[in-house]
Amino acid sequence: MDDADDIYMRSWTGTIIGPHNTVHEGRIYQLKLFCDKDYPEKPPTVRFYSRINMTCVNHETGVDPKKFGLLANWQREYTMEDILTQLKKEMAASHNRKLVQPPEGTHF
Repeated sequence: MDDADDIYMRSWTGTIIGPHNTVHEGRIYQLKLFCDKDYPEKPPTVRFYSRINMTCVNHETGVDPKKFGLLANWQREYTMEDILTQLKKEMAASHNRKLVQPPEGTHF
């Protein structure tokens, strides 16, 4: 949890370790996940705190549900772990694995 005083448990922090054989290898990415009152019927909003270049990430609004299938086709059975796992797979996808990345340690 992001805030111990959040009695509704809406704000979370996630971590993804960059996958091997990609430009993300060895990097640690921090994310913020926010579950609105409609969660789990509707997906959480997902924003990278660590700067990253990926085709599904809008630097202004976070992970774009229209470009990230798990959020676009959300089902109430999905979990935040599923989101993090799928984002890591997306990092390793051919269209993201070699994208030039911002300097490590920079944040949005």
